[in-house]
Amino acid sequence: MDENKEKSITVYIEGIPESYPADVTFREIAAAHQKNFPYPIVLVNENGRLRELVKTPGDGAQVRFVTLQDKAGCETYRRSLVLLMLKSMYYVVGDNRNLDCVSVHFSVGDSYYCTMQGRVALTETFLNEVRQYMETLVRKAAPIRKETIETWEACERFHEYRMYDKEELFRYRRSSKVNIYNLENFEDYYYGYMLPDASYLTCFDLRLFEDGFLLCFPSQMEPGKLSKNLPPTEPPDTGAQKKAQAVHIPHHKIWKTQKDSMEWGERLGIPTVGALNTYIVNHRVKDLIMIQEAYHEKKIAEMAAQIAASPEKRVILIAGPSSSGKTTFSHRLSTQLSVHGLKPHPIEADNYFVDRERTPIDADGKPDYECLEAIDVEKLNEDMLALLQGACVELPTFNFKTGRREYKGNKTKLGEQDILIIEGIHCLNDQLTWRLDADHKVKIYISALTQLNIDEHNRIPTTDGRLLRRMVRDARMRGTDARGTIAMWPSVRRGESNYIFPFQESADYIFNSTLIYELAVLKQYAEPLLFSIRPDEPEYEEAKRLLKFLDYFLPIPSDAIPNHSLIREFIGGGCFEK
Repeated sequence: MDENKEKSITVYIEGIPESYPADVTFREIAAAHQKNFPYPIVLVNENGRLRELVKTPGDGAQVRFVTLQDKAGCETYRRSLVLLMLKSMYYVVGDNRNLDCVSVHFSVGDSYYCTMQGRVALTETFLNEVRQYMETLVRKAAPIRKETIETWEACERFHEYRMYDKEELFRYRRSSKVNIYNLENFEDYYYGYMLPDASYLTCFDLRLFEDGFLLCFPSQMEPGKLSKNLPPTEPPDTGAQKKAQAVHIPHHKIWKTQKDSMEWGERLGIPTVGALNTYIVNHRVKDLIMIQEAYHEKKIAEMAAQIAASPEKRVILIAGPSSSGKTTFSHRLSTQLSVHGLKPHPIEADNYFVDRERTPIDADGKPDYECLEAIDVEKLNEDMLALLQGACVELPTFNFKTGRREYKGNKTKLGEQDILIIEGIHCLNDQLTWRLDADHKVKIYISALTQLNIDEHNRIPTTDGRLLRRMVRDARMRGTDARGTIAMWPSVRRGESNYIFPFQESADYIFNSTLIYELAVLKQYAEPLLFSIRPDEPEYEEAKRLLKFLDYFLPIPSDAIPNHSLIREFIGGGCFEK
């Protein structure tokens, strides 16, 4: 008899001790408690560390369950779904030589935009066959197995599989070991944790879209069903050569912006982290920095020229999520507008906050500084309308220490060539400037939409880049440590979801503020901040994930970055700092 089966261990589930056999797995423990959770348990947190369900606990382990409604659980589902899709796609193709590459590029709502290259037609019939085989593996509960191998062996295997992005990525890996996952003899690498088998992956779809397809999955808030923000399902095609047709989705403008940025990165030969590292090793990094800055300047100049060509446009409204670089962008746009003889007047919507005692209260009983009602909309409209009608207006300044609006003699009057630039979280929401004529307004959405991916199957979430930007800036300018930034990030994200993202597609222009090299620069600033978070602190799990992520990058020094660069807003040394 196995000695381990005779022994027992104590595991503390949410602080309550329970006795289990020594060889029990987290999956077995989770199954005993699943009835207490509305959604599947997919990971556990053991003593502050995320663990996969196939692992076994230690005696005295403190365990907390992670479900599909948790961020880590949602990401685990999506990674495992990608593996399921890839295995099925290669199975349907049959001869792997006919499929050169399947790439997972970026999010489109609650789905991933993907493309495939090879001698196989991307049709509805093909996707139906892939979908059916995925469902077969789900019913079969095909196991997802993890294997730890030497890094050099991983390079050889992925070269053999013609997954050259992974081979290039591991060339710069410091660790001597790599974890790879196997589903029905299909091997791949994933940045993060995975499910124990395919039976958990019950909710998904594949849909033709533009020149590729969408891998659709549930949202984190509603893990049991697919999102409504997806293109319509097309009936199965009767012709084997039918191609994907363009369909409308709510995120189409964002998709187009990300696609343009992705294609620009591919033209540079830098679609992935491995390719960026190779460029750093073999080229002058200064050249890459100047090329990227020139690309940004070109985009801003084109935008300014189009605005200047429409003299009726007197109000520019700029909005974007946290750490998008709105301040630097506004200054650079103002400079380009000045080239055309216009005189920009920057207005911060935050200066129209209501006095703090009038701030609305949220569901948790705390002041809601991000809702529209926290702004004195009537006064803002009154002042802006008066300016556009030629009146002289004294503009307010909000004192964040006293929580009150102040007037310090900042009087403004617009001339014929003057133009207002209003920046704020609600600027794309027409309710903020409801009294201003729509024909006078230009709406600009700015966000850091990461075009770089770890490899062809592991994408970099846009929010990771913004979180690192904010962390570095908070520590430098606001005295907030990395732990504080991570702790407040979920609240920041909720505000963005409520007040920014619903209006992003209404923008006349979308500007992607990401720099292709920036994560290699942020690495040297962010790592010391992340290492300061202790294992016993709640934010340690996220800090550890971000440190692992940054380890993929070779560092780039910041001395060659010009002082007008968007990244200077976060690392310092910018010419627009007050």
